[in-house]
Amino acid sequence: MEAKNSVSADREQIIEEVSEKIEKDLILLGATAVEDKLQNGVPECIDKLAQAGIKLWVLTGDKMETAINIGFACSLLRQGMKQIIISSDTPEAKSLEKAEDKSAADVAIKEIVLRQLREGETLLASSNENSEAIALIIDGKSLTHALEDDVMDLFLELAIGCASVICCRSSPKQKALVTRLVKTKTGSTTLAIGDGANDVGMLQEADIGIGISGVEGMQAVMSSDIAIAQFWFLERLLLVHGHWCYRRISSMICYFFYKNIAFGFTLFFYEIYASFSGEAAYNDWFLSLYNVFFTSLPVIALGVFDQDVSAKLCLKFPLLYQEGVQNVLFSWKRILGWAFNGVLNATLIFFFCIRAIEYQAFRKGGEVAGLEVLGATMYTSVVWVVNCQMALSISYFTYIQHIFIWGGILLWYLFLLAYGAMDPTLSTTAYKVFVEACAPAPSYWLITLLVLATSLLPYFIYASIQMRFFPMFHQMIQWIRSDGQATDPEYVNVVRQRSLRHTTVGFTARFEASKRLQV
Repeated sequence: MEAKNSVSADREQIIEEVSEKIEKDLILLGATAVEDKLQNGVPECIDKLAQAGIKLWVLTGDKMETAINIGFACSLLRQGMKQIIISSDTPEAKSLEKAEDKSAADVAIKEIVLRQLREGETLLASSNENSEAIALIIDGKSLTHALEDDVMDLFLELAIGCASVICCRSSPKQKALVTRLVKTKTGSTTLAIGDGANDVGMLQEADIGIGISGVEGMQAVMSSDIAIAQFWFLERLLLVHGHWCYRRISSMICYFFYKNIAFGFTLFFYEIYASFSGEAAYNDWFLSLYNVFFTSLPVIALGVFDQDVSAKLCLKFPLLYQEGVQNVLFSWKRILGWAFNGVLNATLIFFFCIRAIEYQAFRKGGEVAGLEVLGATMYTSVVWVVNCQMALSISYFTYIQHIFIWGGILLWYLFLLAYGAMDPTLSTTAYKVFVEACAPAPSYWLITLLVLATSLLPYFIYASIQMRFFPMFHQMIQWIRSDGQATDPEYVNVVRQRSLRHTTVGFTARFEASKRLQV
């Protein structure tokens, strides 16, 4: 009590000395402990993530023996797997720690860590030639030196080359520094998952932080972007919802470009046709409401509800996740392809309407169509084309999609009818244009139908050829689901084999390694 109540600078040292005197020749009567074990489904989840091509690192505050046991329990380590152990817990390092000159001892320990890292690189180079998996295990004291400016590149290069990385005895600051190192040096998207207050720095440093709610408290959950209750929920979060969200957002953005280019280029072509006189092709309210009512709701439905592959198949073919990592669905090629489709549709719509209406008798009396009729016809064609293009692009139809797509087209006709019935001072060029000019004319409906078929035909031909002869991975899985290929074991096996990749961690890799050893 005297030692604990002292206020001197060496209080901790006094307490340790007194404790050493007291804690001798004691008889252990019992001990209490908090159970610390892996949650259910962790090895299976890690195996799926490894098959998806996700690199897994373990940053833990446990001692090295416990961390290694955790590695074996969750299949990040396996029997026969070579290990590179970077540790300052060697006789040489311990003797240096007792030296009086602490700065010289730190330099010497740093040299030991550097030597171990270089030896690890040599082992990694020989292992790569033999296609052998290696695990890197490093303790907290060594990690302090490995994260210094002149050593971090060597450490990161070695860590990236290893199949799995386990950093034990890591402080909260070291966890955050390792996460920052990987994020900044590799340029990869990093995800950190933790359940305690000591993981807060790591969660906030990563691009995406996921907190697990449990007995460790709510600090991790409150500091994270996403909260889950079990580690294995990460499997569905990434492989299912991650793929769906990437697919939805990329398709939504590409479609926004497409529909506005298709609309805008009709205006551009009309200005060329009108010799840049400033004459507007469409009524002002037509321009204002295009992105508000007639074409926006289907895009929102696409970004919320679309599913190209079911959740079951996403989990069955985990390599599908790589489409997001490799940015297959949001590459410049895909963006420019949608932009080209928009320009092509605008060209077909404008020139088809111009050639069909310009010199032809539009009414029974032989009168030709005016500019207001041309504008209404082109606008109708644009609304039909972009909404039907959405219907061709959607993979997962719900009642909401149908309501938004076909309701947007119906809403255009209702608006044209109601707006045209208003006083000419309000409706201006749209005054009774539908009731008196467009609706009674069969050519108006025929032009809309022909323009729709002509504009969608190029995309339909391209999509059919690409799906049949050059299918992407998600399209092959869609084919299994929709075209009866699920009854063809040979085709399903081809897709399955394409999904399987050589993994060095996870219980699948452990099972394959055990089979090779038996052979």
